[in-house]
Amino acid sequence: MNLTRGPGPAPVLLSYAAFVLVGLGAGVGGILIPAQIADYGVDEATIGITFFTSSAGFMVAGATAGALLHRVSIRVALAIGGVAYIAAAFAMAARPPFAVLVAVQLLAGYGTGILESILNVYLTQLPRPATLLNRLHAFFGVGALLGPLLAAGLLQYLPWTAVWLVLGAVAVPLTAGFLIVYPRTTPPAAHPDTPRPSGVLGEALRRPVIVLASVFLSVYVGLEIGVGNWGFTFLVQEHGEPSLVAGYTISGYWLGLTLGRFLISPAATRAGMSPAAMATACLAGVTAGAALIWAAPIAAVATAGFVLLGFFLAPLFPTAMAVVPDLVEPRLVATAIGVMNGVSVIGGAGLPWLAGWLAQHVGIWTLMPFALTLSVLQLIVWRLMVARGGRPAALEVTGPRA
Repeated sequence: MNLTRGPGPAPVLLSYAAFVLVGLGAGVGGILIPAQIADYGVDEATIGITFFTSSAGFMVAGATAGALLHRVSIRVALAIGGVAYIAAAFAMAARPPFAVLVAVQLLAGYGTGILESILNVYLTQLPRPATLLNRLHAFFGVGALLGPLLAAGLLQYLPWTAVWLVLGAVAVPLTAGFLIVYPRTTPPAAHPDTPRPSGVLGEALRRPVIVLASVFLSVYVGLEIGVGNWGFTFLVQEHGEPSLVAGYTISGYWLGLTLGRFLISPAATRAGMSPAAMATACLAGVTAGAALIWAAPIAAVATAGFVLLGFFLAPLFPTAMAVVPDLVEPRLVATAIGVMNGVSVIGGAGLPWLAGWLAQHVGIWTLMPFALTLSVLQLIVWRLMVARGGRPAALEVTGPRA
């Protein structure tokens, strides 16, 4: 199902709306933690168990998304993810016992992971997938920016459960929309000659190019979240910035990440750059941004470096998803994207933890050497991934037209 003429605007717009919802869910989490700790009478380490169960559900979704698309259409797969998200949201809105809250995160992570994986798969089938996927992930950034505002506003008058009641209510018409506007056709992976779903997952995991792509996204997410989580502490302790200024700087980092996904890919397309060339240029920009922050003699330069770092990080995740059809056969695309999406949470959890460990035992100054090391590692893995992909047109590292 390669939709060479495009499907019309409704499914694409609904994809963007879904990613705003996913971003809202991610954005409210940090704001709700203090209220949940106070409500349940637990400490930070105990509430942190929910992070692991949510990540586990997300990884299960990534590992099974391809198999799901072998059995049902895209619209049904999205409805399954939407129903899982709704069920988890309403369960949390009911203020369950703490053990149930922990368990429900599995369902929330699964629903979120299915929505992300299937929508990434769907947009890779359309014309100009790199631009579409960059916009898709930009709308995640929009949701992540709005989420704290939504949660903080509601918490002034209502308990934390009200936030999840709102998110669950928003997900209901969205899930109905999946069943109305998405294709009823058989998914592209479900072909009579395709191996059984369990065999497809095993085959995907044996492909070096898929392993490299998964490592790339794992390092990317670890770098993005690590800088986002520890950048505030770095600016306050290393550069002596006031808390308010440091907070604005980190907001600028996330804003740069969102704007970069709206702006870079269309500009690269107009300039005639391939997705691989665009990603390579952005990786160089990420490396330069990390080096600038590390070497910055004054806080203002470091602030500019954070914004640039976010801006150049922006297109890397969606572009890696967009080139998957150029890396593997069509029957493996859905599984490859699901695996990549699921594995990315490993870096998103482990690498920020490592950054925090280094900050505690060596010093917060290590954040930028750490980020610089990860940026160079990304560049190496990307080049290996492109080389393994057979270098079709989308993977040719060609620069702009003269």
